Amino acid sequence: MSENPAHKLILVDGSSFLFRAFHAVPPLTNAQGEPTNAVYGVSNMLRKLINDYPTPYFAVVFDAPGKTFRHELYDQYKAHRPPMPDDLRVQIKPLHDLIRALGLPLIIEEGVEADDVLGSLAQNAARQGFEVIISTGDKDMAQLVDDKITLENTMTNTRMDIAGVEEKFGVKPAQIIDYLALMGDAVDNIPGVPKVGPKTAAKWLQQYGTLDNLIDHADEIKGKIGDNLREALPQLPLSRELTTIKCDVALHYGLDDLKRKDADMAALKDQLGHLGFSSWLKTLNGEGGAVASTPARASEPAAKPAPVEKSYQCLLSQADFDVWLDKLKHAELFAFDTETTSLNYSEAQIVGVSFAVEAGKAAYLPLAHDYADVPPQLDRQAVLDALKPLLEAPAKPKLGQNLKYDAHVLKNHGITLRGVQHDTMLESYVLNSTASKHNMDDLAKHYLGIETIHYEDVAGKGAKQIGFAEVAIEQATEYAAEDADITWRLHQALSRQLQQFPKQWALYNDIEVPLIGVLTRVEENGVLIDCAALDQQSLELANRMIGIEQQAHDLAGSAFNLGSPKQIQDILYDRMKLPVLKKTPKGQPSTDESVLQELALDYALPKLILDFRGMSKLKSTYTDKLPQQINPKTGRVHTSYQQAVAATGRLSSTDPNLQNIPIRSEEGRKIRQAFIAPPGYKIVAADYSQIELRIMAHLSGDAGLLNAFSQGVDVHSATAAEVFEVDISQVTHDLRRSAKAINFGLIYGMSAFGLAQQLGLSRNQAQAYIDLYFSRYPGVKHYMDNIREQAKQQGFVETLFGRRLYLPDINARNAAQRQYAERTAINAPMQGTAADIIKRAMIDCDQWIQNSGADVKMIMQVHDELVFEVAESKLDASMERIRAIMSGAAQLHVPLLVEVGSGENWDQAH
Repeated sequence: MSENPAHKLILVDGSSFLFRAFHAVPPLTNAQGEPTNAVYGVSNMLRKLINDYPTPYFAVVFDAPGKTFRHELYDQYKAHRPPMPDDLRVQIKPLHDLIRALGLPLIIEEGVEADDVLGSLAQNAARQGFEVIISTGDKDMAQLVDDKITLENTMTNTRMDIAGVEEKFGVKPAQIIDYLALMGDAVDNIPGVPKVGPKTAAKWLQQYGTLDNLIDHADEIKGKIGDNLREALPQLPLSRELTTIKCDVALHYGLDDLKRKDADMAALKDQLGHLGFSSWLKTLNGEGGAVASTPARASEPAAKPAPVEKSYQCLLSQADFDVWLDKLKHAELFAFDTETTSLNYSEAQIVGVSFAVEAGKAAYLPLAHDYADVPPQLDRQAVLDALKPLLEAPAKPKLGQNLKYDAHVLKNHGITLRGVQHDTMLESYVLNSTASKHNMDDLAKHYLGIETIHYEDVAGKGAKQIGFAEVAIEQATEYAAEDADITWRLHQALSRQLQQFPKQWALYNDIEVPLIGVLTRVEENGVLIDCAALDQQSLELANRMIGIEQQAHDLAGSAFNLGSPKQIQDILYDRMKLPVLKKTPKGQPSTDESVLQELALDYALPKLILDFRGMSKLKSTYTDKLPQQINPKTGRVHTSYQQAVAATGRLSSTDPNLQNIPIRSEEGRKIRQAFIAPPGYKIVAADYSQIELRIMAHLSGDAGLLNAFSQGVDVHSATAAEVFEVDISQVTHDLRRSAKAINFGLIYGMSAFGLAQQLGLSRNQAQAYIDLYFSRYPGVKHYMDNIREQAKQQGFVETLFGRRLYLPDINARNAAQRQYAERTAINAPMQGTAADIIKRAMIDCDQWIQNSGADVKMIMQVHDELVFEVAESKLDASMERIRAIMSGAAQLHVPLLVEVGSGENWDQAH
């Protein structure tokens, strides 16, 4: 490759990055409310390329509107592609204008695709001795790679040469066309061989070399996949033609036409001002260089990660460890991570520990690697004894990624982690809960543009995967030290963004970070389970399921598997001719739960199937499984609370999930009866009453709702009295039930159709109830209208404490997507505020328990409820204290009502 920058041509696949930026960058709007996220994302990628490659030869290529020669070859080409979203379409012209103002050649050729133009330009330049770099995220472009042409994905900061193509796809660049033809492309509607994916296509081409040779030997391919190949033979030449990039497009310009010009500063400033990229305007240097802007919204991908030279050290000697121990002691903040024997925090043991105190410099301290010829390692216990004062010091700030897990692992070795100041998983989660997943690999790619070493890269996959203790220390060092280094760098990037939003920064520091320690203690406490009670219930459920199964067989007229959707479909629709209410994506009558619930209103068999499914799930998930999940050391079940999963801020519970045990069914209550208190203690359950309705009253300021809650009146009875125009003393059970459905339905965005189904009314009658409700509570209607409009304008909604939920579909052209986003806009501030409140309550309750030494354990959090173990001798006083703490967790315009109960088990405590 040429080292002369004057002989480099940078080609940018503008269409590829336009779509990717639109979906990767959260909603951004300018002062006029026009969407700008795709423009922002692409322009930052262009800036990175301009800064990375000082060559004058540079072009950005976009698809032209309309059909191409491929549509003439195959009229179904791209037939299933949905139309471009309006929010993306309106950004194309501003982006083109910005590219021209930056002085970059912009190319759009009708009748062909951008890929064809890129291929033609690339090969023409390569023939003239140029090194060509194509910036794209499109796998089809790999067919162009040769000794002169490479690909670069600016979004993932990765390069792909000939070896890179072989490593990624398992075939040479010259085989990519055949590889793509075999797989087909569902997005572009290119027919391939059914059931042939990347592995099979690569295997065939490795064996036969070319598609033509494979076709000649098609009869050698055995099994169903061979049948699929032979059936697809007639269409494979067409598939190959459709996937072949046309590299001989007649272009009316040469390399000299692809030179950058000086930026049109006047036009550039006008456009940046209109787009709202204010910091671009502040930092323009008059030389036409594109500079990054400060994000107008949270969690935008890194425009250009600062280049960092990596230096990772393996600590095998006491002297090296002592040097790093001294670094940690004197560092204002240090990142650390544990490598362990298990993902199960209750049994994981430390294999090694990594540290970082600045970007690019990290160390790995192996302590328990075990394989043939493993180098001598420092004694684990001696090292942990030396680290213990540092890790337990509250005044020594620590940084990590998902530090709750590391805290558990350290506790297994007798170390209580204190001084947790930052957690990159939570920084990302508070910044934007939906921008990406919050694991380190995805965060590094999204915010730093770095592809990290994955666990599978060092430990293998599937059945051949080895434990981390068996990973060679050299490989382990690169992997583990990178973890600490990337955590450090993520914190630098995320904290800078998060601090631009003071409410979110406060939410992170005041709620999410303190909650790490609280949840660690709740998980360590665990909950006591009565195995004998669950065993008995498993037996009862099995017997009841047998009875239900027999009833179902009698109604169907023959035996069938109640767990088989296909057999249920046959019975309900083919034999019994029940109405088809919904179809699957493949066009088959649906048997999902919502459909069966609707059919169960009129038919007995769907109701029996639902009962069977419900009991089967309870049996497999709880009565059979919970006894198996008891920790042999503690005799308790220890769940794991996920802090960064639910978009609205709610906690979720896994392994086991303790938040999905039904409370209204007899079977669910029996399971709760198996959650027991040890001798001398009681279970105490404290539950916020109607908290989301109270938050609605606060947010909407509706006088009627505020008055009902302030007076302590039952809000559902008050609503019934208002809507049905009767005195509150005349409200019947049925009227209250209807009012309750309206109260809760509307805050979840329920339509008249949904309310009609729930109450068994006509749609018109349900709409009349809703209209009457809004006439009695106009503040609620005003709030809902305002929050929908606000979400459309800014692209997100917030809770009372500043938690944001971004809604990328709020202005979607697709009505179903848009309506779902609108319902979320109404509900998320209430559900999210409720989540924030109970988190604050957990922090306050934990602080009381820790500071007072009260004989109380917080053992579960279930939606709006906290569950405790309380010493019988202090029961009354503890219950009142819990009630007071939870009631004071937030100051609303209406009181927070907390219902507190106690009993021998969880069910009795309600």
